[in-house]
Amino acid sequence: MVGQPKGNGDAAEQGGEPEDAKASDESRSAFTAPLGVPLPPVPEEEHPTSEFTLPEGLKTPHNIDHGSAFTPPEGIPVVGPLAKPGSPWQDRMRSMVRMPLAERPVPERPARTEETESGPSAPRVLDLTLRIGELLLAGGEGAEDVEAAMFGVAHAYGLDRTEPTVTFTLLSITHQPSLVDDPVTLSRTVRRRGTDYTRLSSVFGLVADITQGDVSLEEAYRRLAEMRRNRHPYTKWALSAASGALSGAASLLVGGDALVFFLAALGAILGDRLAWLCAARGLPEFYQFAAAAMPPAGIGVSVALLSQHTDTNIQASAVITGGLFALIPGRALVAAVQDGLTGFYITAAARLLEVVYLIVGIVCGVLMILYVGDRLHAQLTPDVVYHANRPVTQLLASMLLTLAFCILLQQERHTIVLATLNGGVAWLIFGALSTAGVKPVPATVMAAGLVGLFGQLLSRYQFASSLPYITAAIGPLLPGSNTYFGLLNIAQEDVNKGFEHLATAGALALAIAIGVNLGGELARLFIKTPGQETPLPGRRAAKRTRGF
Repeated sequence: MVGQPKGNGDAAEQGGEPEDAKASDESRSAFTAPLGVPLPPVPEEEHPTSEFTLPEGLKTPHNIDHGSAFTPPEGIPVVGPLAKPGSPWQDRMRSMVRMPLAERPVPERPARTEETESGPSAPRVLDLTLRIGELLLAGGEGAEDVEAAMFGVAHAYGLDRTEPTVTFTLLSITHQPSLVDDPVTLSRTVRRRGTDYTRLSSVFGLVADITQGDVSLEEAYRRLAEMRRNRHPYTKWALSAASGALSGAASLLVGGDALVFFLAALGAILGDRLAWLCAARGLPEFYQFAAAAMPPAGIGVSVALLSQHTDTNIQASAVITGGLFALIPGRALVAAVQDGLTGFYITAAARLLEVVYLIVGIVCGVLMILYVGDRLHAQLTPDVVYHANRPVTQLLASMLLTLAFCILLQQERHTIVLATLNGGVAWLIFGALSTAGVKPVPATVMAAGLVGLFGQLLSRYQFASSLPYITAAIGPLLPGSNTYFGLLNIAQEDVNKGFEHLATAGALALAIAIGVNLGGELARLFIKTPGQETPLPGRRAAKRTRGF
């Protein structure tokens, strides 16, 4: 028939392309060769390469300026300190996370003998990475260290082009094998956070073994499952007793005696059991903190009313202040400020908002009791803030407070002694500076800075997390007195003075967090890795915006 196109057989007879060399219409260009003209040979690879490689036969130049803005043709050279297997994985991976993906050097990956040539599947590695990041974030670790751990695990199992992201309750990680392959993204939500530094230390040890190439993927999953199944090292009643010891020691710091110690401990234990009861009923943390703050305040008001009708002279404010020490969320505040200082502003804002809600819960619980006591004409006045003539008693009380805080944080037993000594050093520095006339805020910054410095030093020599050595040690520095005085003035309708005390408490809390972070940064800058002579790799900092 005239005008009818020829079939495939006619086209082949006239010199067209063979059937096995034809491609579909979707894979061919719009400019196709006419019938009868032979097609070019099919490329061997399905996709063109995205790398800028040198032509064959051309020698690689050795005098290229690597400090220029262009990537050299042979790629970015390997950075030596980043690849040293003896340095902690936090230092090796933190620098990598802070760099853009296009500028990251490729450190030498540890050799693995049990893996096949293709390696483990990317989804399973990403799933393991998210599970490890979840445990670290739920345990109170900073967002930067969580990202560094996730990057280190993914890189150790062969996934180089990965981007971990941490935003308070959401973890995500993206892996793109090359510029022409589809990315794989997985996410995980942290719905429940708990304090267990024993589990946190185990996760740090697992990450260290993975980055050194000593653990296969199946072994890592098995160890991670064991960590989740392990029970906490201390029971609920042990935690309640530790809460009482913490409150009693805090009452001694603000001038209490043995009777005040007993009453503050009793109020804290009752508050802790009431909070456990609220948690068993499924109430949010806001109401748990409000319930836990009521018994210490109630005992303090009862003591004040009893002192008015008898000849006893018991310091009611020391009882209430000691009870507040066990409730102030110092761990969450330090983590929030640390995230803000390291550039994780969304996570820092969320953590600060959590701290605000918890403090408001404490305020509501205490204010209700103080308001009732004020209506009953209870004489609640600031008794004693700080006694400089009891240095030995207060030093021992600070160490007891730190010891009780370690138990509340579920720390390993071998870390308790060092953390307790660190807390005693913190109070000793603070007391010496206060006696010398230094204002509370700068004295707190200096004491907290030494806590962060010593904690980072201890963690580096044990290749573990620094939180067990830092969080409990800042307990004696928490602003319990100013918090109580602010609430008392608000209950007595002196709002201006009340907010002045609360502002001082907030300033002291921020001073603690900034001092801890500053001490840790100084340790990373000037302390070398134990057993090595090379300086630690620097962490690339974010550039100042300069107003735009």
